[in-house]
Amino acid sequence: MKAEAATLSKLSPIGMLARMGYGARALVYLTVGSLALLTATGFGGETTNSRGAVRTLAEQPFGYILLVVLVLGLVGYVTWRATQALLDTDNHGTSVKGLGVRMGLLISAAIHSALALFTAKLLLSDSGSDGGQPTWLSSEWGLWCLAGVGVGMAVAGGAHMVKGWRAGYQKFMQLPPSQVVWMQPLCRFGLVARGLVLVLMGAILVRSALVAHSSEVKGIADALNTLRDSAYGAWLLGVVATGLIAFGCYSLLEMIFRRINY
Repeated sequence: MKAEAATLSKLSPIGMLARMGYGARALVYLTVGSLALLTATGFGGETTNSRGAVRTLAEQPFGYILLVVLVLGLVGYVTWRATQALLDTDNHGTSVKGLGVRMGLLISAAIHSALALFTAKLLLSDSGSDGGQPTWLSSEWGLWCLAGVGVGMAVAGGAHMVKGWRAGYQKFMQLPPSQVVWMQPLCRFGLVARGLVLVLMGAILVRSALVAHSSEVKGIADALNTLRDSAYGAWLLGVVATGLIAFGCYSLLEMIFRRINY
């Protein structure tokens, strides 16, 4: 622990922003997973997405402070993701695979920028308006773009599942040897669960765009609802919800043990 404290004390500004960002991501996924788990077990709750999680946090005691912390963390996460993509801090390279990973990091930065903006608006105006769908989504080419996004989500989800199964995260994290016995299964389970949700989101989006010709953007809540409405839905939802909580815990571990190569 002394070595970890020393490492944290030597962090660059980008390193501090990165760790704040992983903490913010943890807060969002712990909230989404906990609400879904309450739904699966019949204790209330709801299946929701990242923005729903932000609204839930806003309704808690000290909600204003939580939103301030979340906005700062999300700004840090966006900065770190953009730095990873543009400066190739993790040495993904310029191969097709490497460029694909870096493009995914840029997309992640864009998505979390939107979430940071939504949180800031909620913080400043106490309004939860999503602003509606862009008009271009209703066009034919817009639907094809949505389908492409869905395919990208499914591919990213598959990559998450492989990363979890093969413990590929280990080359970017320095877990303490004495704690690996429980940290590693937690990380693997969390990554596989998030990957499954991304695959479901991608499949739902592709089907919505190409089969139902709907321009409505689908998210985590839709994927969780699909699980809930399937055979053995409560059990499946409970397992995946627990996995999303595990992913939130994995994000906390990244906040502490992730190698920040900058």
